[in-house]
Formats: sequence, C-alpha cells, structure tokens
Amino acid sequence: MNRTASRHQAPSHRQDAGPLTGVRPLLRATIRQDARNIAPWVVLTSVLSVSSILIYLWLFPDPADRIGLSATLGANPALSLIFGPARDLMTDDGFNAWRAGQLGAFFAALMAILIVVRNSRAHEDSGQAELFASGVMARSARLAVAVIMAALASLALGVVSFTLTVLVGGGVLPTLILSASYVASGLMFAGVAAVAAQLGADSRAAASLAVAILGVLYVVRGYIDSAGLDPWVSWLTPLGWLAHTAPATENNPWPLLLALAFAVVLVLIAFGLENRRDFGRGLIAGRHGPERAGLAGSVWGLAVQLHRGALMSWGIAFVALGVLFGTLITAIGELIAGNPLIVEMFAGGKVDPSSLGFAFLIMLLELVAIIAAVAGVQIVMRIHAEEVDYRVEPLLAGSLRRATYLASNAVVAFLAPAGGMMLAGTALGIVAHRKEPAIAAGDIIAQSVATIPAVWVLVALALAAVGAKPSRRLIGWGGVVATFGLTVLGPTFKLPDWALDISPLRHVPAVTSAAPDWSGMIWLLGIATVLTVVAFAGFRRRDVG
Repeated sequence: MNRTASRHQAPSHRQDAGPLTGVRPLLRATIRQDARNIAPWVVLTSVLSVSSILIYLWLFPDPADRIGLSATLGANPALSLIFGPARDLMTDDGFNAWRAGQLGAFFAALMAILIVVRNSRAHEDSGQAELFASGVMARSARLAVAVIMAALASLALGVVSFTLTVLVGGGVLPTLILSASYVASGLMFAGVAAVAAQLGADSRAAASLAVAILGVLYVVRGYIDSAGLDPWVSWLTPLGWLAHTAPATENNPWPLLLALAFAVVLVLIAFGLENRRDFGRGLIAGRHGPERAGLAGSVWGLAVQLHRGALMSWGIAFVALGVLFGTLITAIGELIAGNPLIVEMFAGGKVDPSSLGFAFLIMLLELVAIIAAVAGVQIVMRIHAEEVDYRVEPLLAGSLRRATYLASNAVVAFLAPAGGMMLAGTALGIVAHRKEPAIAAGDIIAQSVATIPAVWVLVALALAAVGAKPSRRLIGWGGVVATFGLTVLGPTFKLPDWALDISPLRHVPAVTSAAPDWSGMIWLLGIATVLTVVAFAGFRRRDVG
C-alpha cells in the first residue's frame, strides 16, 4: 500500500477541502444511528444517582440510622476501593456523592471510550470509512465526529442526571458538581480513546487499550483511597481529580477545569497522531500470523489462540490486584485497632483482630471474584462477536460439530476466571502473610478456590444467554451487575435474606470457620451445570448468526 495515498485517501477534486469538511452531515447521520446505543448509558448512570437519593431517604430517615451508616461504611477500606472516600454520609447528597460519584464517572468514561472507538476505528475496520471518504469529506472528519459524539453523550448524561436527581430531592449545587464530574470524566476518556484509536492495530485493540487504561486508573485511585495515603497523592490520577470536587461538602469546581484541559490536550495529540498513521492501521503494528497453523490447527487450540491476548492481560491484572489488595492488610489492622465499631459490626467483638482481618480479605476476594466474572463473561461475549462477524459458519461448514466448537470456547471461559482467582488469591495470600503473619497464605488460597463455583455461575449464565438466545446476551452482564450490587451494598440497604441469596457469592463458605457449610458450593456447581446444558442445547437448535 502506498503510504502517502493511504494517509490522505482523497481524490484530486477534494484536495482543497478543509480539515473538518463533512463533519456536519456525518455528525447528523451518526447521531441518528448511534443514539439508541448511547441512551441506555445515559439512563442507567442517571438512575445510579437518582436511586442513591431515594434509597437514602427511604432506608435512613432517622439520625441514629445515619450515624450507624456513617460509622460502618465510612470506615470500610474495602468499599473505598470502589466508591472512594466517604466524606459525608449524614446527608442524602453526601451519600449520593459517595455511592454514585466514582462509579458514575467510571460508566461515563466507559461510554465515551466505546463511542469514540465505534465511530472512528471501527468504521475503518468495517469499510464504512472508505465509503464515506468517497464523498467530499476530510480525513479528520471521522475522528472529529467521534469525539463530538462522546462530548454530546457526556453532556446529555450530565443534564439528565442533574435534572432527575434534583427532581427527586437532591440539592442543586451538590448535584450540579456531581453531574459535571460525569461530563468531565466522559471528556477525559474520550481523549484517551481518541489516542488509543490511533495506536491500536484495529478497533478491538484500541478499545482494549483504552479500557485497560481506565481500569488501571480506577484501581490506582481505589488503592490510594483505601491505603490511607496522603490526600495529595490522589492528584496523581485523573479520577482523583474528580474526587477532589467533593460534592455536598466542599463543592469545588476547579478540578473540573484541570480535567477539561487534560481532555483538550489528549484530543489534540490524537489529531496529530492521525496524520502520521496509515488508513486502517494503528501506529502499533499488529503481529503477522505464523506460516503454519500451530496451536490454531485444532478447534481447541484455536479457542486459546483467539483469547490469548485477553488471557495474558487478565493474568497480569489479577496478579497486580492480589499484590495491591494484600498491602491493604496493614491499613485494615490499624483501622480495626482504632475503631471498635468495626469490631462490633463484623463479629460483635467476640473475635480477635486477625480473624477480622481475614473477614476483610474475604470481602476483597469477593471483589476479585466479580472482576473474574467480568473476564469470563467477556470471553463468552467474544463467541457471539465471532458469530456475527461470520467467522463461525466456515468452521461449521466442515466436519466440526457445534457442540465441539462451543465447548472449546466454554472451557476457556470457565478456566480463565478460575485461573485468575488462583493468581490473585496466591499473590494476596503471600503479601498479606508477609504483612500479618497471623493470616495464613494457605487459608486465603483455599478461600479463592472456594469462590470459583460462584464465578462459574455468572459465566454459565452468560453462556446460556449467548448459546440459546443471543439477543438476550446482556443478561450475562446483568448477572455481574446484580451480584455486585447485592454483595457490596445489599446488606447495608437492609435487603431481605431471600434477595441477598440471589448473589452466588452469598453461598461461598468461609474456609476458616469452625464448621464450613459446603452445601452452598454443591448448589452453585449444580446451577452452573444446568445453565451450561441450556447453552449447549440452545446452540445446537438455533440458527448460527
């Protein structure tokens, strides 16, 4: 391919076109086409804020209830990993800022990443970009439209969230600051995605790179908030900037300007990089395939080859999570020593601090389990992606049976999160034991193994949806989200036992208890088996694609 031609890709009659020629008609068409993909993100993230106000007023109407909530949630470092520091849990706006602040910023960032990649590099991969370029359209128009779409979606999220939250009782200024942080997060990570779109070899690599950056920054922010580090350290991560807006307490808008400047710089870098890469290729070149089939010579090897990149990335991530979580045991010990309410909350003051430390580690392992389920569900969703990209039918056209094809991918989907739990549990156990010798590394590893069947239930749920009814595949992600909510916040929101029992993690026994109840694991394995059978039965009968 001629590099000059591939970069400019413009016929002679368009050589005098401006750098943003064609943005307006392309933007109108993209809004009509992509609005239905954006709307769920806007609605669900807004519901996160709205529900925080409603739930708080409903469940904690009395000052005594709010004092207990503040004492338990505000002093729990495991929850700080997810939600950030709890500055004020005595008011509905403060609770909303804690529960919906960092999570809402995360979802806004993820929405922006998918919008930018979908409307820029994905068009090049599908061939739509070449069709657009055949008209009067500048090369930078696609990227400009993708960034504008992400900005409009982020702004829509901020407006809808602000309006609905105020209508249900949220304060105007705290809600405005919180909603503006969603907008800022979307803008920042639109810039991250724009740069990643120029670096990745294809749209999938670009999206993976941008999401990985988001995940790393979120974990780093959570570690900073949980480890008791100096407040200035949180300024080292963009998500920490948003936390410093402190809705409902300080209501400080100035960090938003820093986020806006960061977004502008990243977008300018992205446009500069776009002029340096070949059309349809990233600055980080993709690897050429081997001359011989090798591992991909069998359907089982092909499944491993297909998910190899994800498996390696997740493996590194789980080891890092185990190490980071293990270092928190020191902060947990100091917290227990200085806060008798935590002792009362966990065990009525009847156990020693080392047992309480292990209880906190179980909470951390539950977070790891939810992340492991995300990895497994992601692999399952790749099965559907290969199907709609017409890569499955050629395989099945030969002697390959449907059940064998699905089994090859299902085995990877089940083993990957199990391996992730083992890696994270081992790293967590080793580091925690070195920090607190009273905690046995073997107990943590055993607890990790005991948690695997609960993860398999969530993976099997996604597999059943993809195998039997792909149009309902979002059920898989719904299971992960529901488990997260029930496990992390369900007890605090005083949900009944039957509701809490929906979470598979609820049935994982504590291996260090005097008489562990292993019946829950048997039930979890049975449910995972039934869902897997449903997946194979459905895949055998339905049309492929």
